[in-house]
Amino acid sequence: MATALARARPDHETRVTGAHHEALRLWLRLITCTTLIERAVRRRLRDRFSITLARFDLLAQLERAPSGLRMGELSRRLMVTNGNVTGLVAQLCAEGMVERLPVPADRRAHVVRLTADGRRAFGAMAAEHERWIVELAGGLEGPERRRLYALLGELKASVRAREPRGGGR
Repeated sequence: MATALARARPDHETRVTGAHHEALRLWLRLITCTTLIERAVRRRLRDRFSITLARFDLLAQLERAPSGLRMGELSRRLMVTNGNVTGLVAQLCAEGMVERLPVPADRRAHVVRLTADGRRAFGAMAAEHERWIVELAGGLEGPERRRLYALLGELKASVRAREPRGGGR
């Protein structure tokens, strides 16, 4: 049954066998779970709010920084190019969700922040997003979720300890 399902719906784990190292199988399982959740969230954001995940992520960063963020900082936080951020900000400005303000001390720089309408709209999206994540993780009981969270914390610490200084956020 699982093999037939994998053929019908291929994912990162489709070609993995018991002969592959356990660490590789774990990594591919993590990627598969992330991809499945992200795909569901993307679809729901599009269907419910007519917004992309990239735009939602940008709004989320601004929500965490009420006084706003410089464009370069937004690029770093979102891990995308300045050009991508410029395009997203232009769209969101046109919709009245964010505003670009010049930085008085640096004529080349701008700060982007949520407008009041953007804050209200994002609040509704964020609440719905949280409900979706809770639903998607609903197959795990509370103790299982907490244990998985703890194990992933250990994995995160292990990976960070093995990376050169400054490797990762």
